[in-house]
Amino acid sequence: MKQGLSLRVSQHLALTPQLQQSIRLLQLSTLELSQEVDQMLDENPFLELGADEPPREEFGLAQADTPVRNDDLDAESATHSVAEYTTETRVSNESDNEVTPLSADDGQSWDGDGNAVMSPDDSEWGGDAKAHNNNLNGNEDADVTEMARTQESLQAHLHRQALALRLSEEDRAALRFLIESLNDDGYLEDSLTSLAEGLAGKDEAQIEQLVHHFTVALSLLQNLEPAGVGARDLAECLTLQLQALLQRGGSAPKEKATANVALRICAQPMELLARRDVKRLVQLCGASDAAVREAIALIGRLEPKPGRRFVDVERNVVVPDVLVIKVGKGAQAKFQVRLNTDVMPRLRVHDIYANALKQHKGGGSDAASYAALQQRLQEARWFIKNIQQRFDTILRVSNAIVERQKNFFTHGELAMRPLVLREIADELGLHESTISRVTTAKYMATPFGTFELKYFFGSGLGTDSGGNASSTAVRALIKQFISAESEKKPLSDNQISEMLKEQGIECARRTVAKYREGLRIAPASLRKAL
Repeated sequence: MKQGLSLRVSQHLALTPQLQQSIRLLQLSTLELSQEVDQMLDENPFLELGADEPPREEFGLAQADTPVRNDDLDAESATHSVAEYTTETRVSNESDNEVTPLSADDGQSWDGDGNAVMSPDDSEWGGDAKAHNNNLNGNEDADVTEMARTQESLQAHLHRQALALRLSEEDRAALRFLIESLNDDGYLEDSLTSLAEGLAGKDEAQIEQLVHHFTVALSLLQNLEPAGVGARDLAECLTLQLQALLQRGGSAPKEKATANVALRICAQPMELLARRDVKRLVQLCGASDAAVREAIALIGRLEPKPGRRFVDVERNVVVPDVLVIKVGKGAQAKFQVRLNTDVMPRLRVHDIYANALKQHKGGGSDAASYAALQQRLQEARWFIKNIQQRFDTILRVSNAIVERQKNFFTHGELAMRPLVLREIADELGLHESTISRVTTAKYMATPFGTFELKYFFGSGLGTDSGGNASSTAVRALIKQFISAESEKKPLSDNQISEMLKEQGIECARRTVAKYREGLRIAPASLRKAL
């Protein structure tokens, strides 16, 4: 083996902690960002929540529309390819190539002067104006979350009814236990035996006694409102509702007869009802074709999930990141995009701690602790800047979306135009991956409702005029066709495809079926009225 020297030129690209944090914060949802802020507040003593309105950073919204430098474009493009790893290209006499993963130690210090002196950007950041109401219908006093908090839960509704029952202590406790064991839909998923075993363990005598009390309690539970609560499966749920319907006075003989046929249908396999197999149900139930059809129509009006109206709507409320407000009327109308300050954390550097660190002279045995505190201070400053940059990027992308989709905000989803991530990326000088992160789990409140930013992007379908129609607009058109169809003769996928062709849109039958399933619309055979 011969030893020698060779010159090797290499390029190594590593993500600094600041850039890693910026990328991570950009892809977080509002809830995840809130959790991240809470965690950072717990871990970093230099970070605190503020109440006053802060000044903006120099690179904030005022600089949002400035031309992007080539160096910035290169760095932005680089983040796409090195978000999970870095590549190292080596040029040598042997022309060897290596890939070096990003080590945990690369660039772990938060770059900066590490100075403890209070700087202008240490002030609070997080809002420019009073938060705007999510409800854009003009009722500024309505608060969705406040209304949600007053929503009565299913368990509370049932407990309130149980108070009117005269029960022994054992039966009352059993009824209370079953009520708390219901799922959100009002079903009792676990068997009575498994519930008893969970309480009594292996004591068979106690299990038998508990099953007896649970059986009595279940009978009482299934007689409470709403009808169908406490059922173990769909068939039992429908049966309970039909029995409650029969117990009500004032029903006509024909209605009672229809309900009795519906009870016999519910006693059959649910697959027959799902397929609307009328011929088979006529044979099994011993009823006429017309009676079975009327019974199926009656079952269709029942509630398959009795607890649905009691579900806590607060968990389903989507808090938008940006608000689109219509300003002006007629041809002069414009749409303004604003950040929702309700979701913007108001953070600032704790000035007392920062000033204390500034006055402290780190030296000797305290040098290591002083350096660690300086790093935490710099970390707090970068966290505030990265959060600001996150919201600034969301606002820039939202403005670009509104500009491209003006027709949607004026006429609705039928006027949506085709839009891909590349168009917004090229316009803003960002990478496609950045646009993808920004538009995922971020929401925009519009005059037509609240939508995820990704909703405004869609592929294009060819038209007779040589242009493109947005897939979102085509879905809306399909939905419109189906809503206007005859109940006795619903439109098939092939018919919808032909109707789209008449509108000048080339859309194959399989594409129509895919869009229809995405809209959760049943096929024509199940939409047909009996």
